[in-house]
Amino acid sequence: MGIERLRVIKVFPTCVLHVLAMLVLAAIGQPAQVLAQSPHGEALKIDCAACHVPDSWTTMREPMAFDHAQTEFPLIGMHEKVDCKACHVSMVFSKAPGTDCVACHADVHSMSVGNDCVRCHTPVSWLVDDIPELHEQNGFALVGVHSNLSCVDCHKSDNSITFNRVGNECFNCHQADYLATTHPNHAVSGFSTDCIECHDPLGSGWTTTFVDHDFFPLTLGHDIGDCAQCHTTGSFADASPECVSCHQQDFNNTVNPNHSASGFSTDCASCHTTDPGWTPATFDHDAQFFPIYSGSHNGQWNACTDCHTNPNDFSVFTCTGCHVNPQTDSDHNGMPGYVYESNACLACHPNGDAGMFDHNTTDFPLQGGHVGVNCIECHANGYAGTPTNCDACHMDDYNSTTNPNHNGAQFPTDCAQCHNQTAWTPANFEHDNQYFPIYSGTHDGDWNTCSDCHTDPNNYSVFSCIICHDDQAQLADDHSDENGYAYNSNACFNCHPNGN
Repeated sequence: MGIERLRVIKVFPTCVLHVLAMLVLAAIGQPAQVLAQSPHGEALKIDCAACHVPDSWTTMREPMAFDHAQTEFPLIGMHEKVDCKACHVSMVFSKAPGTDCVACHADVHSMSVGNDCVRCHTPVSWLVDDIPELHEQNGFALVGVHSNLSCVDCHKSDNSITFNRVGNECFNCHQADYLATTHPNHAVSGFSTDCIECHDPLGSGWTTTFVDHDFFPLTLGHDIGDCAQCHTTGSFADASPECVSCHQQDFNNTVNPNHSASGFSTDCASCHTTDPGWTPATFDHDAQFFPIYSGSHNGQWNACTDCHTNPNDFSVFTCTGCHVNPQTDSDHNGMPGYVYESNACLACHPNGDAGMFDHNTTDFPLQGGHVGVNCIECHANGYAGTPTNCDACHMDDYNSTTNPNHNGAQFPTDCAQCHNQTAWTPANFEHDNQYFPIYSGTHDGDWNTCSDCHTDPNNYSVFSCIICHDDQAQLADDHSDENGYAYNSNACFNCHPNGN
């Protein structure tokens, strides 16, 4: 009976044995709560058999019913093989260290990379296999020559696992390189300390450069590798972007055309591109002066001197060098105003076309006496900007006229006020309405020239009536009944203002 009872008790679960023990203790007067306490603390409320076997407390079930994945710290990788006591030093599991790595793992990097181990490591291994990605997250991608460097090449410290922060600026590592470079001298020239502005981080060394020269594009003829060709002073900050700062000698030496003598602009870009050899040059001749790159003259010349025969004065040009006689005269047979002269050619053919220039489309249509006049008589000083006011051409006529004396009488220089374009006579001075009727009334046709009445050619305020009305006795008789009668011209005008 005793043996069978023991057998029954032996197969009872451990937790049942605890209950029986409590009953026994209660029978002998011992406190029940002493053996009822779990060594794992009150927070763990699962059946002991979920983890332990009946034979021994130290032998654990495989697998345990307790699921660590349901906690805040799932067991992954190497943590699956760690003995519980390695982390749970206290048997009270609620007193376990925190979930931060540093709670269990000493910081071998001396806080040089922070205390968040999972940024670099995984629970599987301490080895780090994504260093480039980690470096890129920190703002410094390991590309080009940097991809082959060892960590200690940049992170200098007392040991190989302390990675003191260096900084992401090139100058943080390459200050010595910057100061030691003499071709060109970076420090003297005031170069930027941001190496990436000139050097390619993807390249194989310092020689791989890509200077951002957008402020002065290095294209075509300017696409040179030797900076010293333009930067001659050793300082890269004082080079001028003006063409003439490098090309003054080219400007002075050019004779076809002679740039210096002709007063050409020293802004090479106004005519030239950066094509090597200065050609082709594109001077805006068509829009400013005469079409030579378009129209009938396109391709009809080789050098500027073909038309500009004076290389020192490009305002001088010739048409007759190519358009020779007698053919040119024959082509213009019967053409009014034609003259075999280059300025006349330009006046009638400003675009180089064969058609005749129509003066009537200008601000000065040719009418009357102006029809048939040689162009050069009016355009002696050229054709552009020729004035249209009368005195520009007829001042000599104005000054030489004495009947009446225009200059002495201070007549207006606008000939059209009195004259028409057909001939100087008849002149139509508005005498009747302004002064005294001589073109109408009793005096119409009774005079020939202004001096018939105006006896002082230098003063037309002086006039005479009695030079014609000279029978003083008869006039006195005719005015015998007039009080205040006097024999003088002003008296005549006062009584007879209309000549009646």
